[in-house]
Amino acid sequence: MTPTLPRRPRWRSLALLALCLAPLLWPLEHLAERYYRSELAGQNRQTLDLYVANLLGTLHRYEVLPQILGDLPALRAVLGAPDDGVTQGNANRLLKNISAQTGAEVMYLMDTSGKTLAASNWDKHDSFVGRNFSFRPYFSEAMAGRLGRFFGLGTTSAKRGYFFAAAVREGEKVIGVLVVKVDLDHTESLWGKTPEQLLLTDHNGVVILTSRPEWRFRSTRTLSDDENQAISAIQPYPTRNPKPLKLNPNAWLTQTQSIAETGWNVSILAPRTLIDRPVRTVVAIGGATLLVLMLLLGLMMQRRRHYLERIAFEAKARRELEGRVAERTSDLEGLNRRLKQEVLEREQAQQELVRAQDDLVQAGKLSALGTMSASISHELNQPLAAIRSYAENAEVLLDHQRTDDARGNLKLISELTGRMASIIAHLRAFARRDRHAPESVALQPALDDALALLAKRRRSMEVELIRDLPAATLWVEAGETRLRQVLGNLLANALDALTEKGPPRKLWLSAQSTTDGVNLYIRDNGPGFCLEALGRAGEPFYTTKTRTQGLGLGLAICDTLMRAFGGELSFSNHKEGGALITLKLRAGAPGVSLQPSEDRSA
Repeated sequence: MTPTLPRRPRWRSLALLALCLAPLLWPLEHLAERYYRSELAGQNRQTLDLYVANLLGTLHRYEVLPQILGDLPALRAVLGAPDDGVTQGNANRLLKNISAQTGAEVMYLMDTSGKTLAASNWDKHDSFVGRNFSFRPYFSEAMAGRLGRFFGLGTTSAKRGYFFAAAVREGEKVIGVLVVKVDLDHTESLWGKTPEQLLLTDHNGVVILTSRPEWRFRSTRTLSDDENQAISAIQPYPTRNPKPLKLNPNAWLTQTQSIAETGWNVSILAPRTLIDRPVRTVVAIGGATLLVLMLLLGLMMQRRRHYLERIAFEAKARRELEGRVAERTSDLEGLNRRLKQEVLEREQAQQELVRAQDDLVQAGKLSALGTMSASISHELNQPLAAIRSYAENAEVLLDHQRTDDARGNLKLISELTGRMASIIAHLRAFARRDRHAPESVALQPALDDALALLAKRRRSMEVELIRDLPAATLWVEAGETRLRQVLGNLLANALDALTEKGPPRKLWLSAQSTTDGVNLYIRDNGPGFCLEALGRAGEPFYTTKTRTQGLGLGLAICDTLMRAFGGELSFSNHKEGGALITLKLRAGAPGVSLQPSEDRSA
């Protein structure tokens, strides 16, 4: 049957249809406004959370400093002798060094009357030394035994900052107050130049941090007489009567988050133009799309006549194609039967492969159990030897009635048993392939601790220790227990190598900072590595010792732990003779690590 061709389109009908569809642009506008408002609110909420987290992280970093630094002998000495120039100078320099290391703006020590005895800015023109800050609320809170908190403008420096204050005690008696001032200007500069505006208000509703300088120290609400009197008393702002900040609520979309521990409110103000402009764009695109659809509809109706002719031609071609497909189908059925037979054979082979893999996994588990028990035996040898030595010394000390010295040996034995438990826990984690996040660890104390375990053996062997380590603490990224484990194993191997050599026996320790991190070098004047040992030193159970002297796991464990730190362990022979082991560690952040110790997490 020949298909009926359609009539030509009437453009007046299309125009009438466009007028009927035009009111659909109004709900489109509302939907677009709701969408962009939700998107903007979500983005600002994330930005607000990030800023609050950054601000709290900055404050928490310095919160414990006043309580910790109050126990320093140099600061207590100046409280006992405030008129001693030498004591005061030592305290000033100590506070300046700590302030430079921690990034605090200023640190200062006050006596019980509020007079500043020592400060980190003692050598500046705006020094706090000699000034009295007893009118600040953080002083009274610290004198009452609480952690003092306060945000305000410095009366001497005229700089904004957040103050932490803690009492310095002599027994139960408060003998002074230590204050740390944190500069918050950089948190304000992090915001950058964006259409959204930052607004941080304190408990008085006064703007203290903002991305618009003209809004700073403006009041967002009407202050009561009591609040004005309190402001005049403690002087937190450059003015005693903050001017009101008048914002048009219809021009801004505001989101606010409270910080309970400081009593602050952080707000993000987004201009409504961020929503109005894309909404207008969506409406314009919708109108243009409607017009284009009308034009396309007319063209489609015009071209339909050609499509009907094309359909008739395709129907004829389809019938011819169906005939050829029927022929091909019979051929494919025969091929399909052959493929089914091959699939059955492959499935049988796959089942045999699965059974073989299961047998291999079971064998791997048995091998892992053997490796685990051998590793625990290897790693506990050094602490057990140290415990045996301390126990023998304690027995001799008790015979001589030196109970205090014997108690010290027993305490060291207790610490070593704790370390053995930590080593076992880390070896279990190593067998499970657990991952610990790296933390900042001081290299020199870890090295001293490993040397202490081997001190008696080194002295008995008459090994001369030559140290070339920087005076400044080197911080590396590692795990504290695992780093000591690596250093203890490498030093013990060096002493083992020196047993094969007659006196003089020497052991060199040196370290240097590089652009990539920190390099630690351990060198001895023993026989060094043979060619085979250089290629296989990191392999498990490879050793040049007898079966009674070692298992060959020490260097393999050290190599695995170093790679877990993101570091590298390399072996070579020194040009002047003896073995040279290089530990390449990534540099860590200086100061106290904020991550939990891996001794507790293990």
